Amino acid sequence: MSAADRIDAVFADAGCNGWLHARVVGHPSDPVAALSVGGEQPVVPASVYKVVLLVAAARAVDDGRLDPRARVLVDPATATPGPTGIATLSDPVVMSVRDLLRSMVAVSDNAAAGVLMRLVGLEAVQATARDLGLRGTRIVGGDAEIHAAMMAETDTHTVAEAFAALADDDLARPVRAYDPTFGSATTAADMTALLAAVWSDAAASAEQCAFARSALAGQVFRHRVASGFGSAPSIAGKTGTLGALRNEVAVVAYPGEYPVAVAVFTHAARNDPSLPRVDAAIGTVAAIAVDALRVPLDQQ
Repeated sequence: MSAADRIDAVFADAGCNGWLHARVVGHPSDPVAALSVGGEQPVVPASVYKVVLLVAAARAVDDGRLDPRARVLVDPATATPGPTGIATLSDPVVMSVRDLLRSMVAVSDNAAAGVLMRLVGLEAVQATARDLGLRGTRIVGGDAEIHAAMMAETDTHTVAEAFAALADDDLARPVRAYDPTFGSATTAADMTALLAAVWSDAAASAEQCAFARSALAGQVFRHRVASGFGSAPSIAGKTGTLGALRNEVAVVAYPGEYPVAVAVFTHAARNDPSLPRVDAAIGTVAAIAVDALRVPLDQQ
């Protein structure tokens, strides 16, 4: 059975639709060694959009439009809601721009992302996707816009109510939040291309790409891609979750080997808030893809 067939079987067993793309980073081969299972199909990024925002911020620092050491006051009472990060605090906090970026990636901090989107600008985020050739990627807003659209669609008044409505198995009509036609969209192939650009210092300056890699390496969530691997490789990435959607993009690097960028997007058949089988499936398919593409550094 081919790697692609095995990946399809894992998705089916977990009760989800899935899309995957993986590519070797930095190897001089042409074309780039890659594996795709629906990798060119549009998907909803959820919080994976924050990787594009991270790179847009890095480019803004390079251009002198954003000071990474600037201090920013963030009030949890008025910030973008979220289950982690600044939104969970009781009092206003002051953080540097670069620490907001780290929090945005490490714990998928919606409040930090909302502040950064205002500082960087949506147009700059969109320009970053265009400039890096991410033709299947369209970012129309951040978490605040996603939440507003969800509340409007579900006729609810709070984000919690909207998620509860989406989780209602009796919700018979199509859910626009799960359709990449209506809001932000990307492809798994675009996301591995973006990660490859960060790891090869092509997305921004070498200094800012190093910062982006460090931020992605600081992600605390280990229940998706990382769950498919032991302690041998280093793993840096970003998850994304929205109702029945569970995603992660990451770079897996074994010592003495070329890194492999992998992007996995899923849409579960069930809307349960916790779906550990789908989370584990993301790690399993990532491991299958990476194992199929592993190349020693001395192999040309």
